[in-house]
Amino acid sequence: MELSPKLSARFEKLQSSYPVKRSALIPMMMYAQDEYGYVSDEMIAELGRRLDLNNVQIEETLAYYSMLRRKPMGRYHMQVCTNVACMLKGGYEVLDRAKKRLEIGHKETTQDGMFSLEEVECIGACTGAPAMQVNYDFCENLTALKFDRIIEDLDAGRQPAPEPVTSGALHDRHWAETPLISRRWGMKDSHKLDVYVMQGGYQALEKALKEMTPESIIEEVKKSNLRGRGGAGFPTGMKWSFVPKDSPKAKYVICNADESEPGTCKDRPLMEMDPHQLIEGMVIAGRAIHSHQGFIYIRGEYRYVLDIVDAAIAEAYAAGYLGKNIRGTGFDFDLLIHTGAGAYECGEESALMESLEGKRGYPRIKPPFPAVVGLYGCPTIINNVETLSAVPSIIREGGEAYANRGTPKNGGTRLLCISGHVNKPGIYEVPLGMNMKKFLYEVAGGIPDGKKLKAVIPGGSSCPLLAADEIDIPMDYDSVAKAGSMLGSGGMVVMDEDTCMVDMARRIMHFYAHESCGWCIPCREGTAWLRKILERFHAGLGREEDIDMIGDLAKNMLGRTFCPLGDAAAMPTISIMKKWRGEFEEHLKGRCPYKSAEALVGSR
Repeated sequence: MELSPKLSARFEKLQSSYPVKRSALIPMMMYAQDEYGYVSDEMIAELGRRLDLNNVQIEETLAYYSMLRRKPMGRYHMQVCTNVACMLKGGYEVLDRAKKRLEIGHKETTQDGMFSLEEVECIGACTGAPAMQVNYDFCENLTALKFDRIIEDLDAGRQPAPEPVTSGALHDRHWAETPLISRRWGMKDSHKLDVYVMQGGYQALEKALKEMTPESIIEEVKKSNLRGRGGAGFPTGMKWSFVPKDSPKAKYVICNADESEPGTCKDRPLMEMDPHQLIEGMVIAGRAIHSHQGFIYIRGEYRYVLDIVDAAIAEAYAAGYLGKNIRGTGFDFDLLIHTGAGAYECGEESALMESLEGKRGYPRIKPPFPAVVGLYGCPTIINNVETLSAVPSIIREGGEAYANRGTPKNGGTRLLCISGHVNKPGIYEVPLGMNMKKFLYEVAGGIPDGKKLKAVIPGGSSCPLLAADEIDIPMDYDSVAKAGSMLGSGGMVVMDEDTCMVDMARRIMHFYAHESCGWCIPCREGTAWLRKILERFHAGLGREEDIDMIGDLAKNMLGRTFCPLGDAAAMPTISIMKKWRGEFEEHLKGRCPYKSAEALVGSR
């Protein structure tokens, strides 16, 4: 198969970039699809030849990822999000408008081949909901009129103006005493090396390499009380200390930038506006665990971010902050960016490693844990973007000073994304321990149109929901857990008094049923059954016995799956059934009391 010079050069580079060639498979398929529109039989044969893989190995991997296609879509592929944040702001109305305007349905293409349409799960633009992607371009704060204008522009050969980074990202930045990881947001060219260095960038790396030992770096991170910002909240310094010092194997640092938790969109601006902060944090982490190789795994939907981070990595190499003998210290560290291809499951650390190895993103059975047996069977630490971006501040100002910004056992500041029924949706950096009610009403402006609050998802759709009378609590990991939920990934979704909680349960379960990898029965079957029951219930066809069945099915998933996805589906469902059971009983009358028109359900 004859490739373009650009694609051929990219393939050659990818083939030689990984310790194991198969790791290049998913990026190569994505770049091939970018050029040809889909992955053809000829391309599969070409990839097999280059990577020493047979067709079955490639086909089974390709079939797993939602962004990879075996047939072409339209020239402009419209992907409309209807997940929880977008649903609350009119995502289904935008989808309905798209179907009528384009005269096509889900995964269909117009006769002229110009447009195709797809209803998709969360695309990481929650604070700009409702949102969609046109190819890889984000279109946020959509209305029917704005959608029509986008179609008209594309029909006329005009590209819509690019959206600014996630809307609201720069709101009210004084709420953190001194913003740390977001302090360069809004600065001109903040993503470039010279701006980062001028603002004190890479000073922490110099200190870590020239004045500290690996052991003292880990101790400083332990003192900081930094806890993982990806959802679990595990102490970062402790995680690093689990890596065996005497292992003869290579050690790896992985940044989990597969930000796919509905309600969460903070990693996107962190990488877009301050990629060098992440790079610096990864090199320091590498020094701490004696690693010389790092990978940044970025979700496939964040395609333009890939280019920004790649350019920053090139700048860091040119300036001596990456590569051999960094800043004359004798320490070597290489960093490679890696693209995902659409799979929420790959946010789970072991599934991410499987994906990085060029395979389906199936979770691994633990133990062993990644710190001992991780990527390519070697010791590995995996942290998310926000966690690693906090490391330079910890080293620069000291672990105790960082810890004092938060509460005991909950050090530092936190990026919170707030979306849904709120006057000022956005991404805010606040001290850990700030009161949730104060944050919602004083920082984010409260509920629009003077309506009452009904519920809050505190940290992404996998968290148990809190009712209006449960949010007068500090926002730290321990306090939110005591209230019966989780701070999670920092994705807060707000629901007003007119929200149908049956519809919310339906949409949450729709997501987890779609994203289940299917490996274990409780998750694969449980999410599918619950989705069908909840869709039937919300459509007015529920039965009284369904109410207890929903709760029982959710409880039977809890703690019985290989990875946390089953728990993620069960926990919000259980909380909704417990706190808003009356709304399910109302639906037994045959209609949704919160919708005047016929209830909307997903098209898939």
